Amino acid sequence: MRRTLPLVILLACAKATPDTVVTPTSTSTSTSISTSISTSTSTSTSTSTSTSTSTVAPTPTVSESDALDALYPTGGAPADCMADDRVRCLIGRLYAKDPASRTAALDLFRDTGDVVGVEHEQTMNGGFRGMLHLVPELPVGTYRDKLAWTAAALRDFDAFFDGLRGDAGSVKYRWRALAIRFFRSVGRTTPSAYASPWTVSINVDGSLLRTPDGLRETMFHEMFHMNDGDHGDWSPKGLATDYDAIVKKCGTRVACLAPYAPNDTQVRGGTYYAFQPDNGLPVREYAAELALRFYKEQRAVLRHEAPPGGKSFKCGPGENARAWKALVGEFFGGLDLTPACP
Repeated sequence: MRRTLPLVILLACAKATPDTVVTPTSTSTSTSISTSISTSTSTSTSTSTSTSTSTVAPTPTVSESDALDALYPTGGAPADCMADDRVRCLIGRLYAKDPASRTAALDLFRDTGDVVGVEHEQTMNGGFRGMLHLVPELPVGTYRDKLAWTAAALRDFDAFFDGLRGDAGSVKYRWRALAIRFFRSVGRTTPSAYASPWTVSINVDGSLLRTPDGLRETMFHEMFHMNDGDHGDWSPKGLATDYDAIVKKCGTRVACLAPYAPNDTQVRGGTYYAFQPDNGLPVREYAAELALRFYKEQRAVLRHEAPPGGKSFKCGPGENARAWKALVGEFFGGLDLTPACP
């Protein structure tokens, strides 16, 4: 099914600033990809305990200052949470009134280092959609499912990268130890999510986040923006030549752009999201959609499923193959589990 969404502006990313670090109290174990990736309805983790060793070093962490800001953005953090286990204590206090959400947030911090809190209240310029009023909204009560889906997505990414890496390649990609900040858009359902350095902000009522799959795929799109920024804003340099040629040829015509669109998401009244104008620098969105397509295709191979769209994106026009090769080489160690094109 084609996804249609209102246009939102996604924030550009920059490299995070080092600070005092907080390490999770334990490391998670990862099962084989066939058993540990969550299904679209599951929010539990597998009990298998085969341990995998990460090839990514150093281990990323959320700084203490970033964790505190995500959990208590307006201040008022409990003073009796001691330094030795401060972040875990702060998470527990923030979710104290909702035991199920408290357990989910604490388990996620323990397993992946992700800190789940809330966004600052702010006004966002949504482009032609106008100004958007965003307010912090804790994922508890009626919004608890968004926290459960987020936890399942993040564990899915763990299993995905473990399956992708194997014993070869250098995956230059961060997907753990992020600040996850929930918010609500007053009177609106946009933006569904946006990224800032090592932070994903999620709308508890986002229009793209109605299902676990929708939230999971949106999160992967946003995570790419963070990594793109960490790679020196790679996408304009690595993809602009072919991207600009496609836009020059097709403009915003959906039929012309269809062979070049990594996914089927379209802006209501516009064109494919990857080619929507007036959306920041559009080649960055094309790159994030391409990274999402890479994830979906590799995940399908690891799960022994049919590829999305029936064939690999790289097997389309030459522009697709060049973009695919460039992105896979820059971010994913050149690892590609999909079969060679006929």
